[in-house]
Amino acid sequence: MVELNAAVALLGRFPALTGVDLRIEAGETILLQGPNGAGKTTLLRLCAGLLAPESGTVTVLGHDLTAGSERRAVRRRVALLGHSTGLYEDLTVAENVRFWARAAGLDAELSVERVVGALQRLGLDDGLLDLPVHRLSAGQRRRTSLAALVVRRPELWLLDEPHAGLDQAGRSVVDKLIGDAVAAGGTVVVSSHELERVRTLSPRVVTLAGGAVHRDTSP
Repeated sequence: MVELNAAVALLGRFPALTGVDLRIEAGETILLQGPNGAGKTTLLRLCAGLLAPESGTVTVLGHDLTAGSERRAVRRRVALLGHSTGLYEDLTVAENVRFWARAAGLDAELSVERVVGALQRLGLDDGLLDLPVHRLSAGQRRRTSLAALVVRRPELWLLDEPHAGLDQAGRSVVDKLIGDAVAAGGTVVVSSHELERVRTLSPRVVTLAGGAVHRDTSP
């Protein structure tokens, strides 16, 4: 699913990744950990095709991400939940999720079915569906962002602090989404500071330090 060899990525002129070697197989759930500034978010963005590698090789789902056209192609098969919501503030909850269903190339009938299912799974009830995103609480925004991921059913899930801003019920929903994604054949990479919670979901922990892999507890 993912293979990085001596991958270097820059943020401006700063080397956020200094030579990452990492291989991820289909169906794995991986916990990505490390201190702030270790390169976790940069690694997720690199795998999502949102950053170009400065040097080294990055292959995701068979796409060579050194090429701009390949980075664009891989984005339809990968979903990234970042610190920002990725939502359109003036669109409603339902409109945002419908937008991402269309972006995933779903036909009209399948799109409606998936949108309804995604909204229900995230506990977004009828009273919220017609509200514009700018009127939502932080937790409601996070649930809407997760629904936008669920509706796409990506092959590779890249989750950056997915439990942030959620109450206990919402965090349990995230745990179940991760389990269901892997059961359906997906691959999940989770960056989180909630180590004890995520370790119950992942047998493999990859620790970053100084922009490189410091430790990999691959079974």
